[in-house]
Amino acid sequence: MFSGLREKVGQVLVPGDEFSLEVQETLSLTEPLKPEKVLLGPGLKRRGDRKLLVVKSGVLRHKQPHVFWVENHQRRYVPAKGETVIGIITVKSGDVFKLDFGGSEQASLSYLAFEGATKRNRPNVQVGDLVFAQFIVANQHMEPELVCVDSAGRANGLGVFGAGGLLFSVSLGLVRRLLRPRSDVLSDLQKLFPCELVVGMNGRLWVKASSVQQTLIICNLLQSCETMTTAQRQQLFRRAAQGAL
Repeated sequence: MFSGLREKVGQVLVPGDEFSLEVQETLSLTEPLKPEKVLLGPGLKRRGDRKLLVVKSGVLRHKQPHVFWVENHQRRYVPAKGETVIGIITVKSGDVFKLDFGGSEQASLSYLAFEGATKRNRPNVQVGDLVFAQFIVANQHMEPELVCVDSAGRANGLGVFGAGGLLFSVSLGLVRRLLRPRSDVLSDLQKLFPCELVVGMNGRLWVKASSVQQTLIICNLLQSCETMTTAQRQQLFRRAAQGAL
């Protein structure tokens, strides 16, 4: 059913390319026919019941069983429900904070959306603070809304952070590479300089190493990795380990 799409995995696609999701011609008489569902990620859009349309240029990626997306070099972030982002508090207005996450509009964050927060016990959040939060509302018809707790009401790594570190921006493609289960970029980086790293799906990274010099080196290394091949990145990391940078 997805043979035509799987054949293009690893190849460059452009906006306007279409794929047909036709049902297989050979049907089994002994096994019941189970409908296969495809999960579409960034860069792909469903058109009707049997068509897939490419809306972004990039390399087609695939994950078992039927997950497809287009990996490209993009910096503009479009919020999606469930994604975690790094934002900056810009306004304190009554019971709601306004947060800049790099999108087309700011998101709202209630003071009750923190672990242990009540009407009497308000969180200590100031304008300019960095917040790691998750989208619970993200669509084109409503204002984006963030929370700093999970479904169980626990922070689980979310909340205010950022003391002593450095915030910078990278492409969304590099963010996805860093968030892979076995990221080669992240493993090589941890061997070189142990550090604290917060990765937001909106293309913002926060890093803190043992010294300011190491923090700046890590920032330059990650920004350089965006346009490098694996061999070039490994050579760059070897030079950094030898102190050539």
